[in-house]
Amino acid sequence: MFDSRHIRTFDEVVRAGSYSAAARALGYTQPAITQQMKALERAVGTPLFIRVGRRMRLTEAGEALSRHAGVILDSIAAAQQQMAAITGLRAGRVRVCAFPSAGATLVPEALARLAVEHPGVRVELQESEPPESLERLVRGECDITLAFTYPGLQEQVPDELVEIPLMEDQLTVLLPAGHPMVWRRAVKLEELAHERWIAGCLRCRSNFLHECAELGFAPDIVFTTDDNLVIQSLVAEGLGIAMMPGLVLSFLVHEKVTGRALDPASRRQVSAYVLREHLDIPATALVLEGLRSVAANREGC
Repeated sequence: MFDSRHIRTFDEVVRAGSYSAAARALGYTQPAITQQMKALERAVGTPLFIRVGRRMRLTEAGEALSRHAGVILDSIAAAQQQMAAITGLRAGRVRVCAFPSAGATLVPEALARLAVEHPGVRVELQESEPPESLERLVRGECDITLAFTYPGLQEQVPDELVEIPLMEDQLTVLLPAGHPMVWRRAVKLEELAHERWIAGCLRCRSNFLHECAELGFAPDIVFTTDDNLVIQSLVAEGLGIAMMPGLVLSFLVHEKVTGRALDPASRRQVSAYVLREHLDIPATALVLEGLRSVAANREGC
């Protein structure tokens, strides 16, 4: 294995023509140059210089190494510049996997701030619901995962992941505009036991069924879809009502749909997850801080 310092010294010896001239150029003593060249020759397993009178001449191995030395040093310099850009947040890549409502709310606002303050940091977006999104993180397919958990359900998070709580997202009920309860500020879930329901993703559906069971009824689920826009359209057409996260209310697209909070309040925990060692990567830490800031502002509204 070559030592980059020895390659740099070797290149200067070739350029200067002697150990003493190289020592003057690099600010070393001549014995230090000699020691480095001996160490380099031990590493390559053959002499690099021979003396011809008072001059030094490259051996065949020395000539071969000389042809590569400039490329090696240029590559090291380029790598050092790129590392400095990444650690200085002038460059970098972060892969973020988010569930749909977070991807439509928390993520864009955080990335807008990032684009202004650190335009060289690029973010790649992925979309997936937990637990699949957490499994992607463990497999190394993303760097940050946004996922949610419900207090009434047992959640198994892989041991190698670190959870960074972001916010509590209050659950709401989506009602069609003509529903008799749209005039209330909040609704009780048990009062809607007779309704037809539209259920969401597997984790949300499990929580919904759990909350209904706690109140003593089994809901009549007539449609199931992971697509929030489809759910809104179904509710708008009067085909059912749905229990949805509060984050969804910020991108309601149907005038015929209204969201009402639950009484008593029901919430889910929204968190970011990373592999422990990724907390020390500057670009990842920067994106996490942006998500924390955006989530804190939303929760405080």
